[in-house]
Amino acid sequence: MSDRKVVVITGASSGIGQATARLLAQHGFEVFGGARDANRAPAIPGVRFGTVDVTDETSVYSFVEWVLSEAGKIDVLVNNAGISLVGPVENTSTSEAQLVFDTNLFGPLRMIRAVLPSMRAARSGLIINISSVLGFLPAPFMGIYASSKHALEGLSESLDHEIREYNVRVVLIEPTFTHTKLDVNAKQTELPLGVYASQASATIKTVEAQIKSAPSPSVVAEQILAAVNGPYRMRQPAGRQATLLSRLRRFMPASAVDSSLRKTFGFGKQR
Repeated sequence: MSDRKVVVITGASSGIGQATARLLAQHGFEVFGGARDANRAPAIPGVRFGTVDVTDETSVYSFVEWVLSEAGKIDVLVNNAGISLVGPVENTSTSEAQLVFDTNLFGPLRMIRAVLPSMRAARSGLIINISSVLGFLPAPFMGIYASSKHALEGLSESLDHEIREYNVRVVLIEPTFTHTKLDVNAKQTELPLGVYASQASATIKTVEAQIKSAPSPSVVAEQILAAVNGPYRMRQPAGRQATLLSRLRRFMPASAVDSSLRKTFGFGKQR
C-alpha cells in the first residue's frame, strides 16, 4: 500500500473534476478519476481513470471496489459529478427534477455509502462534496438545481456529525458560476417558457454573460487542494465572489439580499 494519499474524484474527465485531478496529481496524490466513459477521458499524468455512473448503484460499487483493489485505501472522496437544469419551476416535469436529484444528491449518497466502510475501518477519511453558492442562495429559473444543492448541504452537515467519531469529516466546496461545460451548456426544461418567457430569457442572458467572465475551474481545484491539506472547515467558498456572497448571506438583512439577487439575475425593480 502506498504512503501517498489516495483521492477519488467523480466527474473527473472535464471541468472542475479534471482540473482537480490534474492539480492533486501534480502535488503527489495518487488520483483515481471517475468518468462515464473512461476510454474518452483525457490522459493526465498521475491520474488513473475508471468508469463510473453515479446514478447506477452497481457501477458505483464496482468502481470503488476497483480503486480499493488497486490502492488498498481511499483517503479522500471528491463528489464532483453533477448536472444542471434551467427553466421555471412550474414548467419542470417530475422526471426532469428526478434526473437532477439522481445525479446531484443521490449520486454523492451512493459514492459515500460505497466508500465509508473502508474509511471507518481505517479511522481516517475526508469526503468533499462540490456544492455551489446556490446551495445557500436562491436561483430563479434554476430552482431544481439550487434545491439539489441545498439538499446536498443538509446531507453533508448531518453526515459530518454521524461519522466524526471515526475521524472522517465532510467538507462543502461552494463555487459561484464557473466557466465549465456544466454552466455553459446547462440543459433547459422541455416545456415552452410560456408566461415566463420574457423574464426567463432576460435572466438566462444575464447568467450567460456572468459565466463568460466567470473564474476557471482551477480556482475551485485550488480550494479543494486547500481543503485536503489545510485545517478543517465545513463550508469553503471557492474564489472571491463566492466568499463575498457567503458573507453577504450571513450578515446582510434578508431584504437587501433579496434585492441584490433580483438585480444579479436580471429582474427589474420589485413592484
